[in-house]
Amino acid sequence: MRSASLFLVFLLVIYSETVYQSHSSQKGKKKVKQTQTTPEAPTTPEAPTTPEAPTTPIAPTTPKAPAMDEFLGPAECLEKKFNRGSCSLVFCPSWERCIEGHCSCKPPYLCPAEDVAPVCGRDNRAYRSFCQVMAVSCRTKKTAMSHFGKNCGAERPQFKSSIDAVTGGVKVSFPNDETPEAGQELMVCSETWNMAAANVVCKEHGNHLGAMAANSTLYTSPTNGGDSKEFLKRCLTVRCQGYETSLAECEIQTYHRTGEIRIATVTCHNPAEENKWGFRCTNNKWVSLNQTCDGVDDCGDRSDEMCCKRCRNGAFRCKTGVCLHPDALADGLIDCLDGEDESEKFTFKKEEQEPEFPHLQKLVTLKETYFPKNEMRKDREHLESLLYCGIPNSTTVDEDAVAERGRAARVKRVVGGVPAKPTQIQWQIALVDRGKIDCGGAYIGGCWVITAAHCVRPNPSSFRVKFSLWKKTRSQSTTDIVPVVDIRIHPNYNAATYENDIALVQLEKLPFKEECLEENPAVSAVCVPWSVQLFQPNHTCSISGWGRTADGRAAKVLLWANVSLIEDCQSYYGPRFKPGMMCAGDLDGSVDSCQGDSGGPLVCEDDLGVSYLWGIVSWGERCGMPGFPGVYTQIAHYFEWIRLHTGWTAVTKFNS
Repeated sequence: MRSASLFLVFLLVIYSETVYQSHSSQKGKKKVKQTQTTPEAPTTPEAPTTPEAPTTPIAPTTPKAPAMDEFLGPAECLEKKFNRGSCSLVFCPSWERCIEGHCSCKPPYLCPAEDVAPVCGRDNRAYRSFCQVMAVSCRTKKTAMSHFGKNCGAERPQFKSSIDAVTGGVKVSFPNDETPEAGQELMVCSETWNMAAANVVCKEHGNHLGAMAANSTLYTSPTNGGDSKEFLKRCLTVRCQGYETSLAECEIQTYHRTGEIRIATVTCHNPAEENKWGFRCTNNKWVSLNQTCDGVDDCGDRSDEMCCKRCRNGAFRCKTGVCLHPDALADGLIDCLDGEDESEKFTFKKEEQEPEFPHLQKLVTLKETYFPKNEMRKDREHLESLLYCGIPNSTTVDEDAVAERGRAARVKRVVGGVPAKPTQIQWQIALVDRGKIDCGGAYIGGCWVITAAHCVRPNPSSFRVKFSLWKKTRSQSTTDIVPVVDIRIHPNYNAATYENDIALVQLEKLPFKEECLEENPAVSAVCVPWSVQLFQPNHTCSISGWGRTADGRAAKVLLWANVSLIEDCQSYYGPRFKPGMMCAGDLDGSVDSCQGDSGGPLVCEDDLGVSYLWGIVSWGERCGMPGFPGVYTQIAHYFEWIRLHTGWTAVTKFNS
């Protein structure tokens, strides 16, 4: 039984053999102890520079694949055939939700209905929002959107795109009434043109694998009118992510060009002309290796950006190995699972950037709120508002406590066990079994608590849950005690091996209310992670509990410590390490959890300061034994089981 009580290294040496027993006699009971060592803080990657827009062909040259690519990999990631729908690595768009690691279409009625822009469909119907029309496209596998606006009758013009048969130039007829060019056919500028947009236009015209090349070329004005050359100087910039089924769903702006007249061109996919070496996309399309890991969706399903050791051409690499285009940094829409692309280091850099293309002068265009990306931002904000978790109420925490638990703590890596502040760890609960506290747990919101299966039995009346408890034997003014109405132990829990050591504790509702406890500023829910990729090895997290200290007695107050996530745990425990388990601590045994800590939370914080319940204390080899880190139940591994019992709004913050 394990959790987070903490003690000095030399005391462990004195007591470890006399007080604590081995795993075989006392199933993984551990404790947390102090150390004077300070591990290095994780380094922060530099923000990438924005590359110049290409004016020369960016088509694959299909070089002979090198024996080893320094950007793409590792092989075990590539074998899994990840793509844009793999929500263990990326977020689903707002019209989809993450189910068992894959993005699935939502019913349109689940899209937000407030503060949204209306959309006209290809069927002349008026749709409530961009999310709703995209949900229809997702379910029917057909393009549904024409343009933003309310005038959607059959007599109104619709969005059209075309590819010139001679030059390959891309032209767009943009019908929205808010542009002076409404209904006119304009060329697409070359400046923002890339394979992501080229794939979209080719798919729009019936080629399911998209484009083979996205190029640009000089365009000569015809001599059929005095103002034709002036008209050609007006063009549309198109920015696509790659998920779109039509250029209508991309971000489009109108510009006046002061430099040379170059237009975007495209060559659609042709299997007979395809060079089948380099990288094979998940959709079986081939691209050259130099098109992978550059932040651009060259494959058309984003599989070329999902498994990257490094990123090229100024793209940014998320910790999960996904490469992002520089445009995605500080754009108000989280792309990396941990939110690093929206952290302050990129926000400040973005504000200092000069205009990308000084020879393009922006003309009257769509209202900014009508951009698809802005609509997606509003949808995401709506989804986030449905669940408040992972951020403690700072008004009840002393300032020095916030500094210890905040980002500064991760930089200077304050390790070892220290007493928590009275209201510092607001999701920590104490599980009371017939008046005795032997286990902890974590509050995840609503009427639900997560703990270890070995801490409970199917007898709810024997248990109570204490919130905001600091001193183990005495309540404080913010402490709440709530009865338990149900206990749901994982159906595959094995008491002999500690496999699936997880249980949900359902709290009893207050009389005539849907809530289970009175509003309490000292109680906050921790978020439930949906992906085992959210935090990577060596990430610094925290453990907490009232477990035993060096003298063999239970801690008098709640203790906490920082630990590191440890990879390849099976190499330490062999066949005893099972799926759904993970390790954390320090290999020298300097920080660990011990008796009385079982079921307690292992919490990790992302780059935006949101905390997730990454694990719960399960078992281990003695307390702080070198070479045998603590073993925890990995919460993300059980996301679907947790969601099934608690519901969407209780567990999902983004991928709902």
